[in-house]
Amino acid sequence: MTHGVITAPQPEAVEAGAMVLKNGGNAVDAAISSALVQTVVDPMMCGIAGFGSMQLFLPEKNFHGFIDFHTTAPNSVKEDMWEKEISHEARDGFGFILKNRANEVGYESIMTPGTLKAFFEAITEFGTMPWKEIIQPAINYASEGFTVSPAIDEFWDRSAGHGRISMDEKLRLNETANSIFLDQNGNTFPIGTRIKNKDMEDTLKHIKEKGIEAFYKGDIAKKIINDMEINGGFLSHQDLNDYKTVRNDPLWGNYKGLKVATNQPPGGGIMVIQMLNILDNFDLKSMGHNSPEYIATVSEAMKYATIDKDAKVGDPDYLNVPISDLIDPKYGNEIAKLIKNGTRANVVRYGDSKESEDTTHVAVMDELGNTASMTHSLGMPSGVITKGLGFMYNGCMSVFDPRPGKPGSIEPGKRRFTGMSPTIIFKNDDPYIVVGAPGGTYITMGVLQSILNVIEFDMNMQEAVSAPRFTANSNAIDVTNRIPRFITKELEANGYEVIRNPFSYGFAGVHGIRIKDGKWDGGADPGRDGMVLYI
Repeated sequence: MTHGVITAPQPEAVEAGAMVLKNGGNAVDAAISSALVQTVVDPMMCGIAGFGSMQLFLPEKNFHGFIDFHTTAPNSVKEDMWEKEISHEARDGFGFILKNRANEVGYESIMTPGTLKAFFEAITEFGTMPWKEIIQPAINYASEGFTVSPAIDEFWDRSAGHGRISMDEKLRLNETANSIFLDQNGNTFPIGTRIKNKDMEDTLKHIKEKGIEAFYKGDIAKKIINDMEINGGFLSHQDLNDYKTVRNDPLWGNYKGLKVATNQPPGGGIMVIQMLNILDNFDLKSMGHNSPEYIATVSEAMKYATIDKDAKVGDPDYLNVPISDLIDPKYGNEIAKLIKNGTRANVVRYGDSKESEDTTHVAVMDELGNTASMTHSLGMPSGVITKGLGFMYNGCMSVFDPRPGKPGSIEPGKRRFTGMSPTIIFKNDDPYIVVGAPGGTYITMGVLQSILNVIEFDMNMQEAVSAPRFTANSNAIDVTNRIPRFITKELEANGYEVIRNPFSYGFAGVHGIRIKDGKWDGGADPGRDGMVLYI
């Protein structure tokens, strides 16, 4: 081993983090510097006005825990304010479509962001390099520009379908966003175009010199709230001023004798552990990777976990989440018996739509064993950029349930469920697998399959994140196009609805690291533009 290994969906971010490691920084320094670059070079996947979940395992500092920085609903929201605007629920459970679409685009969709506060806390408490050095690579990319990659191009121009507003449409609805990311004809820039963001450069420089208080209480905060007040946003000075990250111990599980550490609700780790508990009762290896039996069995575990998530999981400050019951291996055994007896889970949805992949991930490990796994996002981007600031706000209100009295209902200060599940698997108390992913409600399903690929089928990390994936967030089984039709025909003959995705890669963008025999091997999902670097 040398200085470390890092993987992420953006080569620019990976390189920035690798240089931090090369210059003597630790895994935390590298992760945060990389993440800040991500907010510039992939500005609708993530941003400084976003949210996320960060797992840190730092033996050097005798620390293992999470900095969770989920967005919180502004204090002025009301539980029933959109009840009469519901059109339908997303088929995979990723939010609701409103008739007026106010929850997914524009100022009403914005929740209180936590990204910057978490990044700064991580560096000041656990990093080894000054904040000013950590943020500088992001400033450089804002100044010098970033190149539109194939993945960015596909995302910006993707047809949303099912009533969702596409990203390019959102950009056209906001004058400032339009001026930065669209050409004179109102079209997104083609692959290879270099985009500079002077406003973002100025904002980051201000934060570099004045600290994050400028964002939450100072000059930047004033500009944010003035824009919100003029345009009918819910976000207030009090919301920004009062925002706090949440420190959590890992949520622990076991699989095949290995220890699983993942995040607490409202993160998606509880689903990862529940699905592993169910599948621990099956001989998956003997079924064969992505055989009809394997896909059906894993899909049923996904469906049962989804039902429990919808009915029982949310913000623990607002809902009594039965965590111990859901992650109890005995409960997993009971569900496994149902699957073995042929009892299929029934996932009820209020309509049909598709999920969002507006999220990113970074995984880092250094030569001292310090490990960081972090997923962060804008949720479904609001499309809003305040004039002169350069960054886009999250659109996280879209995932709340507009129906009062539900686990995911809208309430002031509430955090909504997210599939984010940065996970570390331990063997003999040492990290064995470090994994996470972007991908909305597909995150937990992608993380699960990559873990199974390593443990059950002895794949290295690149093989594990590259293998064809499927998902079952509804009663249908969605498959990527590399899963053969002779496999899906058997599933259909067994009574399953199978929906074939046109993409060869998909259902999350998993990135991870495996440590075997004292050596690292990293994996970057080939469906994204990312890479792995060893320094």
